[in-house]
This record gives sequence, structure tokens and C-alpha cells, in this order.
Amino acid sequence: MSRFIFNRLLSAIPVLIGILVVTFVLGRLIPGDPCRGILGERATQAACDAFFERNGLNEPIPVQFMIYMRNVAQGDLGDSFRYGRSVVDLLAERMPTTIELTFVALIFAVAIGVPMGIISAYRHNSAVDVGAMIGANIGVSMPVFWLGLMLAYLFSVGLKGTIFALPPSGRLTAGASPEPFFMVWKLVQEPAEAGNFLIFLSRFYLLNSVLTLNLAGFWDALRHLILPAVTVGTIPLAIIARMTRSSLLEVLNQDYVRTARAKGLRERNVIVRHAVRNALLPVVTIIGLNFGFLVSGAVLTETIFGFTGIGKTLYDGITARDYTLVQGVTLVTAIAFVIINLLVDLIYGFLDPRIRLT
Repeated sequence: MSRFIFNRLLSAIPVLIGILVVTFVLGRLIPGDPCRGILGERATQAACDAFFERNGLNEPIPVQFMIYMRNVAQGDLGDSFRYGRSVVDLLAERMPTTIELTFVALIFAVAIGVPMGIISAYRHNSAVDVGAMIGANIGVSMPVFWLGLMLAYLFSVGLKGTIFALPPSGRLTAGASPEPFFMVWKLVQEPAEAGNFLIFLSRFYLLNSVLTLNLAGFWDALRHLILPAVTVGTIPLAIIARMTRSSLLEVLNQDYVRTARAKGLRERNVIVRHAVRNALLPVVTIIGLNFGFLVSGAVLTETIFGFTGIGKTLYDGITARDYTLVQGVTLVTAIAFVIINLLVDLIYGFLDPRIRLT
């Protein structure tokens, strides 16, 4: 197992380098001037020359790439042109928003999508099956921006003043400022002394609330996540439900399932212990892919609900021709995909003992 993990991580290195090369080159080939993207269209040539000199953009592209790769090897992703801050600091500040949203959305999608697919397959061609698949088709067809706006209107305007009302934007109630766990635990004396890792963890508001035993803060953060999580998780939910149904239908027709039934096993045991486990392999693949896509950032969802996560940060970087920011977000997203694919492979070995990871 350890050898398999090592080989997979080793093989990911050239993939990550290739992604960096493509992103680096394409970013400089697309039309647009990063100087005027940051300083404005009326920036003088002297101001642009100083901008290029300050950010090392006056060097040949191969030299720029070698300098960038050297810095990446040292853990330095450079400074953002747009924000004038370290890309590492920006990622530590904003990536928890997207990761937290992704986890909640995926939990929502899996918790509903998998049981829906199982029930549809078990009651094949029944009214329940037809209704569930119609719902899944509707879910996968609704544009994210439309669904987000409709949910925000329904739960923040239509149900305002009721127990079902939900906040339409932001991660916390205005004015709420949860104390970081590292201050509550007295790990540091001043917030400025906290490193990027502690700041990164404290930005997960649900986790931070649990670590500080702040139940009110946990509920407040969760309420703000419900609408965006449902919005971005609806399409994965529909895909997971349809994949679970089709995979389970195929497994239910296998000989070993008929044999289990012929032995007199209870139908529940046949479905849960024999059929579902083997049907989950393609479902796990779909879940892993959707998790990777969600981590890369849901630009529309984050924009609609006022979340400043990876998706919106990447969009801002592209529109401003902020090369270092785009490269940093792309690299982190690629690493996330590599890790997720590795976890999916490990889960394969658990679900199906015939798969040997060596």
C-alpha cells in the first residue's frame, strides 16, 4: 500500500509541472496587458515599464518560468499583482471558504443522491423510480445561477420572518467575528503571531466553532452555508442518483445476487451487503470527480451568495491578467485533484478486495 501511494505521488510530479507549464505559457499568450489590467487603461508607458520591472515581467518567458519554478520549490507562489499580497496568504485566507462549501455540498449530494438511486433501482419502473429520475433530470438541467437566485429569493424574501428563513449572502451574520481557536486555546499571544497554517484552519468557521465550543457560531455558519451548498450540490446530487441507479440495476442482474436470494437471505441483506457495495465503485469515481470540480471553485455560486473563495479569486485573477494568482490557484487545484484521485483509488481497494494496491 505504501509503495502504491509513493508511486502515485511520484507520478503526479510531472503532471503538476506540465500543468504549470501550460498555465504559464497560455497566461502570457492570451491578449491583454497585465499592467493596464491592474493600473487601468490610462496608465503611462513609464508606469507600465516600472510595473514590468518590479514584477519581473521584462525577462524572457523561459527565464520567468525558471525563476517561478525555483520559487515554487521553496514554497513561494509569488505576490499577486492585483492585491499586492502573497498568493500563499490569499489561498490560506480564501481556500477554506471553498473547501467548507464543497464538503457541505457533497454531503448533501451524497446523503440524498445515493439513497435515491438505491430506492429507484430497487423499485425499478415504479412510480417512485419515475418520479426520482424526473427530479434528477430537472436537477441536472437547472442552471446554477438561476437556482441560486430562486433559492435566495424564496428563503430570504418569501419566507422572511418564519423559522424557515435563511440568509441570502455572506458566511456569517453581519458584525459576527468568531474568535480563532488558537487564541481561545492560547497557542499564541497575538493574532499576528499565528502562522498561515493556524490561520488556514481558523477560516473553517464550522470547524473553528466546534473547537471553541461555540454552538451559536456553528449554527450561524451552517445557516449561511445551506443555500449555496444546495445550489452547487444539486447537479452532483442528480448525477450521483442516476449513476447509483444504473450501477445497482446492473449488479442486481448478476448471478451472485440471484444466488444470495436463492439461499434465503433477507432482501435487505442482499441489497445492502451484496449489491450496493459492488455497485459503489463507479459512484465513488463520480463523487471524487465532483469533489475535485467543486474544490476548483464555483464562481457563480460564490458570486451570488457573496462568498470570497477560490472560484471568485480565480475569476478576479483572470480578468486582471494576474499571472501569479492564476498559477497559484491552478497549482493548488491540480494538487487537490491528485489527492482526491489517490483517495478514490484507496477506497476502491476497500470496496472491492479483488483490487490489489501494490
